[in-house]
Amino acid sequence: MNSSSEVEQRLAQAGISIPEVVPPVASYQPAVVVEGPDGGGTVYVSGQLPLVDGALPMTGKVGGEVTEDQAFELARQCGINLIAALKHALKDYDGGLDRVTRIAKVGGFVASASDFTGQPRVINGASELLGEAFGDAGQHARSAVGVNVLPLDTPVEVDLIAHFA
Repeated sequence: MNSSSEVEQRLAQAGISIPEVVPPVASYQPAVVVEGPDGGGTVYVSGQLPLVDGALPMTGKVGGEVTEDQAFELARQCGINLIAALKHALKDYDGGLDRVTRIAKVGGFVASASDFTGQPRVINGASELLGEAFGDAGQHARSAVGVNVLPLDTPVEVDLIAHFA
């Protein structure tokens, strides 16, 4: 895959490279493109875990075994994996990631200890990364929700909806 997009160049300047898309852990697609009548469309990216080289760096509840700062970094990794899935979804479109006109919505899920209330700061890890990568187009609406447990006992999962021209 070509790594010459402006998005990838901005990330490379921050020391971040986009990995290959993370294979699904169940029966779903990493991302689905819904084309619009004008050649653009919407990409729905499935929830991404903070996998690095196919493994979770840590498991457990935020506010318990996982600190808020660690969870912020895990959400940032989720953001990297979201961009990988988005890149893969747009691979057949000239311009790839540079065609993204808006990250419209981000949904963040944080496996939380019963008294943990810092979910918004945790999901900022993904939100800030998307802003770094896409500039103004990376500014989005968002949810940050505390949950009891997530797949594979991951502390964080993040999904997104993006528009492209």
